[in-house]
Amino acid sequence: MIVARELSDARKTAADSLSAEVTDIMQTLAMQGGMFEVSLQDCSPGAYGIEEVQFLVAGHGGVTPRPLNKVASGGELARISLALSVIATRAARVPTLIFDEVDTGIGGGVAEVVGNLLRELGTRHQVLCVTHLPQVASRGMRHFQVSKHTEAKSTTSHITSLDHAGRIEEIARMLGGLNITATTRKHAEEMLHP
Repeated sequence: MIVARELSDARKTAADSLSAEVTDIMQTLAMQGGMFEVSLQDCSPGAYGIEEVQFLVAGHGGVTPRPLNKVASGGELARISLALSVIATRAARVPTLIFDEVDTGIGGGVAEVVGNLLRELGTRHQVLCVTHLPQVASRGMRHFQVSKHTEAKSTTSHITSLDHAGRIEEIARMLGGLNITATTRKHAEEMLHP
């Protein structure tokens, strides 16, 4: 039982720290006033200790934190996942992180913050990110364009590594849609070199 209590004490310390750090990052990810809480619930002693760990979240101020898996939207889950990844990778060396549309449900300045967080992670890890937002894509160090082609009732996916000019064109396409102008290209280049 002594070892279980030592584990419990360590969990309490980590839970308080993780709760505060994720809550801080949430404030920059369009979840102002939101709160993340690691809840430790007593349970019968077992192989994993004397408590169960549950993540609670309040997506915005004035709301009581509730179980993450019950209340968080897809976009909130993606942003909380990013916050957890940023914090967890400070403590453990994970070689590759993969984010699939971590920017769901956001745009503008928040997308830029997400892009900057991903770039920060990229200084310590290989980060692969699928995105449709130019603010996120422009913060990448390398770009690959994924496209699908259908021919004779068969669909194939193609991945193309983009050079600098290709990166400008792709960011411009994300910004301007079908009508890419010189102004759109200039804006795309500015986004790549802030």
